[in-house]
Amino acid sequence: MAIHVKKPKKKLTSEINVVPLIDVMLVLLIVFMVTAPLLMQGVKVDLPDADPAPLEDQDQEPLIVSIKADGSYWIDLGSEEGEHKQETLTVITDRVGKILRQQPKTQVLVWGDTNVDYGSVVQLMTELQNAGAKSVGLVTEPAKN
Repeated sequence: MAIHVKKPKKKLTSEINVVPLIDVMLVLLIVFMVTAPLLMQGVKVDLPDADPAPLEDQDQEPLIVSIKADGSYWIDLGSEEGEHKQETLTVITDRVGKILRQQPKTQVLVWGDTNVDYGSVVQLMTELQNAGAKSVGLVTEPAKN
């Protein structure tokens, strides 16, 4: 005669296992931390240091005009490849004017090299304002304490 011993049944639980969710979130966090510095746009210039208040975040990408130490003007065309073109000041103001007529709320930022003549930066900002930019922001690096 065989004796059958009944094993106690395990109760089913309806709890969500969050461990895989936490793993995915940590991987995404690392991916964003690595890729965030790569998203900076603009021509490589030596920006001056300052402690200004940061600009408010906007959904629309700003229009970036750079002036290098040699006095050459560059415009960020906002393409996915991060295309930057060296242009004359007249061509840049024409392009900025066209963009601002289509999208008037676009921010215009100037990346000016530390070694650029102050008058060149002021001339660039004046021309951008004449092209239709209500305000022109200057991009700086945070001050090193």
